[in-house]
Amino acid sequence: MDERTHLLTDLDQTRQRMRNPIEGLDFHKEIYPGWTLKEVLAHITGWDDATISSLHAHLADDVPATPASRGINYYNAQTVAERDSLPFDLIKKEWEKSRDLLKSIVMTMPDHKFKKPLVFPWGQSGTITDIIHIFTEHEEEHAHEIERLIHNK
Repeated sequence: MDERTHLLTDLDQTRQRMRNPIEGLDFHKEIYPGWTLKEVLAHITGWDDATISSLHAHLADDVPATPASRGINYYNAQTVAERDSLPFDLIKKEWEKSRDLLKSIVMTMPDHKFKKPLVFPWGQSGTITDIIHIFTEHEEEHAHEIERLIHNK
């Protein structure tokens, strides 16, 4: 399996790992102190959106915005607050749609761009492989924590 296919598979597997424990879970369920399931999905969507923006800038040879340059906690709060008034069903659709868009960009990225370093949403540089690994691990952590919460009822 080539690197790109491996990344796409990781994105799919990680998303499925997240889907399993949230199926049928009350979206008002507090996952972390002060964060419900709805807010966790908004948070993940925000990071996918930021990654998509970085990849678009990379494709255009532009300097990307760095929405998390003020810190990860600031960005987390901001992206969740921006979606606070949205209904859960819309947030869940955005969560799925943003991942599909991310995968599409990775899939169609020209090889010379795929291998070239880019600027991440928080200003650090690395490869597309690096950023995808960061966010698959990130979502895996959330899935694990939700599973643990469900099993410790």
